[in-house]
Amino acid sequence: MATEAAGIDRPLLVDDFLQERRYQLQLAESAARDHTLVCLPTGLGKTTVSLLVTAERLYEVGGKALFLAPTKPLVQQHADFYREALSVPDDEIVVFTGDVKPDDRAALWNDARIVIATPQVVENDLVGNRISLRDVTHLTFDECHRATGDYAYVYIAERYHADAADPLVTGMSASPGGDTEEIETVCENLGLSNVEVMTEADADVDEYTHDTDVQWEQVTLPDEVLEIRDALNEVITDRLEKLKSLGVTNTTNPDLSQKDLNKMRGQLKQMMDNDQSDGYKGMSTHAEVMKLRRATELVETQSVESVRRYFERQREAARSSGASKASQRMVADPKVREAMRKAEAFDGLHPKFSKARILLAETLGINEGERAILFTESRDTAEALVEFLSASFDVRKFVGQGDKEGSDGMTQKQQQETLDDFKAGEFEVLVSTSVAEEGLDVPEVDLVCFYEPVPTAIRSIQRKGRTGRQAEGKVVVLMAEDTRDEAFFWISRRREKKMASQLAELKEATDDIEETVGDDGQAGLDAFAGGSAERDAEPEPDGNAGDANDGGDGSDDPADGSNDDAGLTDFAAEARAGGDETDDESDAEADGDDDGVVATAGVDDGVEVVVDQRELDSSIAKNLSTRDGLVTRLETLAVGDYVLSDRVAVERKSAADFVDSMLDADRSMFEQVGELSRAYARPVMVVEGTNLYGQRDIDPNAIRGALASLAVDFDVSVLRTEDEGDTTELLATIAKREQETRDREVSVHGEKTTKTRAEQQEYVVSAIADIGPVTARTLLEHFGTVEAVMTAPEDDLLEVEGVGPVTAERIREVVGSEYE
Repeated sequence: MATEAAGIDRPLLVDDFLQERRYQLQLAESAARDHTLVCLPTGLGKTTVSLLVTAERLYEVGGKALFLAPTKPLVQQHADFYREALSVPDDEIVVFTGDVKPDDRAALWNDARIVIATPQVVENDLVGNRISLRDVTHLTFDECHRATGDYAYVYIAERYHADAADPLVTGMSASPGGDTEEIETVCENLGLSNVEVMTEADADVDEYTHDTDVQWEQVTLPDEVLEIRDALNEVITDRLEKLKSLGVTNTTNPDLSQKDLNKMRGQLKQMMDNDQSDGYKGMSTHAEVMKLRRATELVETQSVESVRRYFERQREAARSSGASKASQRMVADPKVREAMRKAEAFDGLHPKFSKARILLAETLGINEGERAILFTESRDTAEALVEFLSASFDVRKFVGQGDKEGSDGMTQKQQQETLDDFKAGEFEVLVSTSVAEEGLDVPEVDLVCFYEPVPTAIRSIQRKGRTGRQAEGKVVVLMAEDTRDEAFFWISRRREKKMASQLAELKEATDDIEETVGDDGQAGLDAFAGGSAERDAEPEPDGNAGDANDGGDGSDDPADGSNDDAGLTDFAAEARAGGDETDDESDAEADGDDDGVVATAGVDDGVEVVVDQRELDSSIAKNLSTRDGLVTRLETLAVGDYVLSDRVAVERKSAADFVDSMLDADRSMFEQVGELSRAYARPVMVVEGTNLYGQRDIDPNAIRGALASLAVDFDVSVLRTEDEGDTTELLATIAKREQETRDREVSVHGEKTTKTRAEQQEYVVSAIADIGPVTARTLLEHFGTVEAVMTAPEDDLLEVEGVGPVTAERIREVVGSEYE
């Protein structure tokens, strides 16, 4: 048992609230000097280390601190801890999650000293130009091993190093990665140059840790369950036979690995890229195999109830409009229908349910334990377990916030209340999905039961951290014999051994890692400060293996790749080329070129791009926001996805979305484009992707007809881009051309927010002959009312600054001509 330690007495800390632990003080001292990765086993106070650094920075340097955590419950937990531990007024420690309105966040940010937030919210606020990181003097990334790919941590770190006046970063994780290369990637992505590692073998740490007993319990599946699995495996074998005939696999074994399936998908995508029709058919069959594999995994490792619910969702999906052929074929297959009937008829008990009940009875009854946690991968299984175990124990569920089909999520308030009640001993069994795995301050428990093996070392270690803190704990992993559970068992065991050895190696290798990231560090920070052109050009690939389009997205049809700009309007060709050719005389006069009236472009003296909130799923908004001289603003746009000036708005669609919207009965593409063209003088449609003519089973001429209609009937400029990086470049080019070369302003005609009377008057006048908002304001200031502008003679119009003969003539022509 650890000896009682003295309290820590430092500026901004509540006296004696924190007990002094030498290893925490050592880590905090290092982290206060440099951008540092702190690796510390679960439950040993990583958050305390960050808090110590935050207190020192706020006291010595000033500014504000930002603490990022991946989930809302974690954010709330950290906020409660900070408010208890720091002598900072509670209202200066602010929580930012999606539950706080964007406008409220912008106001709260200015007055806060410490902001504790989910990364997605901060990412959105940075993209929307609502907050600035300039005054942030300490930024903490909790569970920083997530800082890979396009996770929000990576973007925020890039912005922080580029924008902050005096930056300091602390990354925290109990399990930072599987190998040295992964850890170096995390360090490079977050701009960390120092690595501090403490393991349970360290003398200062050892007194605060205890052994965790891990047991593996095998169960045998009943014949009825195996029959459901076998029926599904027969269908998988049949589909693999078809894929084998295409030459993308040499096995029909339904137990093939995920690695083999990924390899197969890569070969099919290559066939599609070569415009081979078999590639599209094969990709749809591959998607069916993936769905069937999920069903067999559920019946083997979860419960018959979970596979029953899965089948029901698949039936509903197959009936929906636009359903994939993979879904339709799967639910129509006789063998799958047989498996469905067997699942519906099964009224027995999955052996894992029985084993879980026995373990809980031993722990809470015979051994007089107080609390236990049961983890499962499936929300369906979690809900079924709660219903089953409630007959014998006081049990509650703990799941994520998102609603799923047939299952309501838990609000942040409900999650916090559940954890508080669990800590207080109000109930004895918590049944949780993965939402409680990472970092949550779940109290010490007598038993942690894994309903299934976890094939990822990080998650398994996080789960085990829930026990064995103050006394010896017990972990039991349930494993169904002769199923995927056994494969996951060996994977998990191998990875955990590897992780344990690598943490020890990491401690030994910190000097080498620091040297590596140090050598790259300055170049990395220079890249942060200088924008992200390379990243823009190489967007993160979409790793989803779903079947939404039944054909992937990689084919390059010769019909659509040779001359993307052929037949486009002059404006489209100019914009695509990025040129600065002058338009007709009226445009120059309307913007005030004759008399020196120049529009102010955007905010902060930069080119402004207004982005619709729904576009945040792509990387485009983030990439635009990192450009020098370009400012992004988030709005909920009534029409369009991007507004680039008072006359240019862009509707962006992937090749798949473009084809889908042609067939959407509820809201067709032409309805969207009609609204766009009514709101903006120069509407643009960007079609992104190189496989436009390979989507679904649509006649290419139907797609060409749609493109022709957009250009001819709707006067819309249709531009083609290869990917998100290409789209980013195009949008930036048009925005700069409009706002810098032509001195046009951004005006969100279609925005939902209510305009003031003055804004409505400016809007009405600016619509006359496309004269724009600058000249509209000048006219209104001169004549006083919209009516006076409309009835003014041409000679009087010419007296207005910025109005030339062509503009005056066009105004009178539009206002005074008879409607035809």
